[in-house]
Amino acid sequence: MALIVLPSYFAPREYLVETLRRMQFPSYFGLELDILKIVGAIVILIPAIPTMFKEWSYVGFGILLLSASLGHWLIDGWAKGVAPLVPFAILAVSYYYFRKLNYAK
Repeated sequence: MALIVLPSYFAPREYLVETLRRMQFPSYFGLELDILKIVGAIVILIPAIPTMFKEWSYVGFGILLLSASLGHWLIDGWAKGVAPLVPFAILAVSYYYFRKLNYAK
């Protein structure tokens, strides 16, 4: 989760704003992403939240990371397009073990 949520807070704000502008997203899109990343991380990390909501959070993060990879690849080149695939791989492993623990026979 940290690889997905924290870059929004530790990267220089000017860099994030410029990236959103270069990718032709509206200026408010960064705020929406930040809020939804925090909500998704909370849903996954709190054990009392039902499994169905956790699954949807995993799906949302997966779509976010694959879309980020495609967008960066098309705009910035393949090197920056590969970067979001690292947290995606970690997310996939996390989801595998989440399923294994919650749906064991």
